[in-house]
Amino acid sequence: MGLALDPQFAQNRFVYASFTLRAPNGQLQNRLVRLRDDPAAGPGGTGTLDRVLLDSIPGAQTHDGSRVRFGPDGKLYVTMGDAQNPDAAQRQDGLNGKILRLNSDGSIPADNPFPNSPVYSYGHRNPQGLAWQPGTNRLYESEHGPSGSPCCLDELNLIEPGKNYGWPVATGDATREGMVSPIRHSGASVTWAPAGMTFVSNGPWAGALLITGLRGTALYRATIDTGDPRRVTAFEPLFERQFGRLRDVAEGPDGALYLLTSNQDGRGQPTPEDDRIIRVTVR
Repeated sequence: MGLALDPQFAQNRFVYASFTLRAPNGQLQNRLVRLRDDPAAGPGGTGTLDRVLLDSIPGAQTHDGSRVRFGPDGKLYVTMGDAQNPDAAQRQDGLNGKILRLNSDGSIPADNPFPNSPVYSYGHRNPQGLAWQPGTNRLYESEHGPSGSPCCLDELNLIEPGKNYGWPVATGDATREGMVSPIRHSGASVTWAPAGMTFVSNGPWAGALLITGLRGTALYRATIDTGDPRRVTAFEPLFERQFGRLRDVAEGPDGALYLLTSNQDGRGQPTPEDDRIIRVTVR
């Protein structure tokens, strides 16, 4: 579900991956592992298990979102959905409905907000995007809102350590004491189904935050006020319905943007070319 290279990959060849498996008792569980890529194994190399960093986290068919990213602080961040158990997002003794923060060896950083816990923030439904703003290192997150009634209310959040982001108690513009509201949401009639996201550092879109939409079938470009990190000054869809469901976006070392489609996940309408990695240059 999530994949990240170690910041020192050229030296240590470490790759971090999260995935869902079926345990011997028949239950779905999530696991985070560190692999070592062995380029000597032949073309493309091969991955061997180095160690299991997190294990036996409850999984599910949906709300199982997981993003694996290294932050500018060198720590490993992992998102976990509520696994169809909304109340779990409010419990600090579990890992579902959370953003987790680890050292690269799986140990818990001494400056985490809760002692001896990997939990960095909580009260999340299905967080699938993490991105740090260049220059400020502020962390932003995208998250799927509720289905049914109320509906939609997908979120863009500014993440602060130890904060409670409300699910399932507060959604959209609802406020509760001790809970943080999103800086932007999709409204009650529109869904983005947001997935991966990134800040752009080069070219005409430098400084913009890009968010991929699954059901929204678009790439969303958000502009955040340089003086107020909670104020979104512009928000627009791009490439709407051109490529289908978009799962992730990344800025390459060549300055181009790379979009990953997700049309063969059982919810899209794949074309003969799907799924694809699409390279986009902005002029």
